Amino acid sequence: MREKVAAVLDKIRPSLQADGGSVELVDVTEDGIVKVTLTGACAGCPMSQMTLKNGIERLLKQEVPGVKEVINV
Repeated sequence: MREKVAAVLDKIRPSLQADGGSVELVDVTEDGIVKVTLTGACAGCPMSQMTLKNGIERLLKQEVPGVKEVINV
């Protein structure tokens, strides 16, 4: 599952980089929790939680079976 998650994040990353931020994969647990770190402009952005839940998490749930939640660590 980690490889599939990484591939989806690779698709998302250019959009975040266009705004000066990025996302890094930290871990994928066996129970479907994806741990990421938002970096650059995303790290301090007030909209980062919305980006995380409505963007990254939604897309990962659609494309990778078994993903239950995405959290920023």
